[in-house]
Amino acid sequence: MAMAKTEAECQNGGKRFAGERLFETKKSYMIGAFSIWQPLKLVAYCLVLLSFLSIGYPSNGPDLEGEALVELLKALNDSSGRIKDWNYYLVSPCFSWSHITCRNGSVTSLSLASNGFSGTLSPAITKLKFLVSLELQSNNLSGPLPDYLSNMVHLENLNLANNKFNGSIPVTWGQLSNLKHLDLSANDLIGRVPLQFFSVPEFNFTMTGLSCGSSPEQPCVSSSPFPGEDDCKISFGQLKRFSWPEIQIATDNFSEHNIIGQGGFGKVYKGVLSDNTKVAIKRLSDYHSPGGEAAFQREVQLISVAVHRNLLRLIGFCMTSSERILVYPFMKNLSVAYHLRDLKPGEKGLDWPTRKQVAFGVAHGLEYLHVHCNPKIIHRDLKAANILLDDNFEAVLGDFGLAKLVDTKFTHVTTQIRGTMGHIAPEYLSTGKSSEKTDVFGYGITLLELVTGQRAIDLSRLEEEEDVLLIDHIKKLLREDRFDDIVDGNLKTYDREEVKTIVQVALLSTQSLPEDRPTMTEVVKLLQGVGLAGRWTKWEEQARNQEFSLISRRYAWAEDSIVNQEAIQLSKAR
Repeated sequence: MAMAKTEAECQNGGKRFAGERLFETKKSYMIGAFSIWQPLKLVAYCLVLLSFLSIGYPSNGPDLEGEALVELLKALNDSSGRIKDWNYYLVSPCFSWSHITCRNGSVTSLSLASNGFSGTLSPAITKLKFLVSLELQSNNLSGPLPDYLSNMVHLENLNLANNKFNGSIPVTWGQLSNLKHLDLSANDLIGRVPLQFFSVPEFNFTMTGLSCGSSPEQPCVSSSPFPGEDDCKISFGQLKRFSWPEIQIATDNFSEHNIIGQGGFGKVYKGVLSDNTKVAIKRLSDYHSPGGEAAFQREVQLISVAVHRNLLRLIGFCMTSSERILVYPFMKNLSVAYHLRDLKPGEKGLDWPTRKQVAFGVAHGLEYLHVHCNPKIIHRDLKAANILLDDNFEAVLGDFGLAKLVDTKFTHVTTQIRGTMGHIAPEYLSTGKSSEKTDVFGYGITLLELVTGQRAIDLSRLEEEEDVLLIDHIKKLLREDRFDDIVDGNLKTYDREEVKTIVQVALLSTQSLPEDRPTMTEVVKLLQGVGLAGRWTKWEEQARNQEFSLISRRYAWAEDSIVNQEAIQLSKAR
C-alpha cells in the first residue's frame, strides 16, 4: 500500500538527505524499523527494561534494604533534613538515593559523615548484608557502640570518629575479620581496646578514654599511614602529590554539599586548595577491588602521558592505604550533558556554533588518543556527560577511569564490558572486544546527543510508541521525512547544512560492523566535508540493500508459515 504522504526532499548537493528516499511503501517503512543487528538491539532493550523494572517497581512488597535505610535514618535523627531523597516509595535505594553506593543491586557503602545527626544507630543496619563501608564520622551520635555491628561480616571500613558514643568497645566486634580501617577517635569511650583490633591495618583510638595497652608505649593509632600518605614512593612526571589533610581541607572533609558528580568508580567533589585554586577532586570508592585500584593506576598513567587541549588535564593525586584521589581543574561550565538536559530555569543552553565546536574538539581529542599516544588509548565511555566545557566552552574530554591502554602488539580483548548503555558498540556488547572503532561508535552517538539534546536511551519514548534507542529514533524520523524534528527544540537558529553533515557523520560512525566505520582521523576530515559525499552515497546504497533483504526475508517467513499451517491442518485426525 503506497504511503499517504508525499516524500519531502532536503537538498544536499542535489541529493536527498539521510535516508529520506530509502522507503517507498508503508510496508517497507514498517520493516525499516529493524536493523541488521536486531538481535543485539533486542538484547539491549531487554537489559534496559529489566534493569528499569527491577529498580523501579516491587515484585513482592517493599525493598528490604530500602526499609532498613528509612528505619536507620529515623534513628539517626536527621533534624536538619539534609537527606531528602530516601523515599520509602522509591523501592530500591540503588536507583537514586544519595549517600549510597551499590554493587550488583545491593548497598555496599554509606557515606553519612558531617550531616548533623543527633540520634543513634539502629539494628536495622544489619539488614544491609553486603555493607563494606560505613562512614558516620563528624556527627553528634550518642549511645553505646552497638554489639550487633559484629554481624556485619563484610565491613572493611568503619568510621565513627568525632561523635558522642560512650561505653566500651564490644568484644563481639572481634568477629569483624575483614576490617581494614577502624576509626573510633574523639568519642566518650572507656575501657581497654581488645587486642585483636591492633592487627587492623589502620586504626585510631585517640582522643578517647580508651586504654590502648599495658604500657604508655602501646600506640592508640596505627603506625601505617592513617590517614596520611602511602609508603609507596611513586612519581608521575610533573603531577603534584597531595597529602591527605590537604584533600580533606579542600573538600570540607568530603562534605556531601560539595558533590558535583558521580561515576562508576566514585564521587567527584568541588574543592578549594590552600592557594584558592578551585579543583574537582575524584574520590575512588572501590579501591579494594581490582577494578577500583586498577582504575586509579590506569587513569594516572593515561593522563600523565596524554596531553592535548581537548583532554582533561590532571593536576595531581593522593594515595593512602585506604584512599585513591585524583585532582583536576574545576570546570565551572560543567558538562555538555548538563547544558543539554539539566539547565536550571533562566540558564542559557548551548547554541549551534558551540555544539559544532564541541563536535570538532572531541574528534580531535579522540584522534590524539588513538593515533598519537603509544600505546594507543581507548576511552570506552564516550558520552555527553564525560565532555566538560572550559571557560571558552571548548570541549575537554574527561573520565579516563574506563579507558584501556592497548598495546599494538596485543589483542583488543577485554574481560569486562565498560561503558554506558546506548553508547556501547554492538560488537563490544556481544564479544567484549574493544578497539578504536568502539570509540567511533560512542562518538557517533554523542554527535546525535549534540544535535537532538536527548539521551542515548530514553524509556519515556515508549509512551509515544517511539524507539528507546536514540539512533533508531533518528533513523525513523529520517524515514518519515521529519528532519526538523531531529533538531533540539531549544535550538532557535542553526545551519541546516551543517546539521546534515553532523547527522551523516554520526550515522556513518554508528554502523553495526566496525570495519564499516571511519577512523577518527577520517572522522575529522568527514566533519570538514572531505570525502563525505562518496561515503554517504555508499551508506544509502547499503541501507537500501539491507531493506530489500529484510523485505525478502519477511515474505519468505510469511510463505513458510502458511505452508506449515496447511501441513498442520492436514495432519489433524479426520
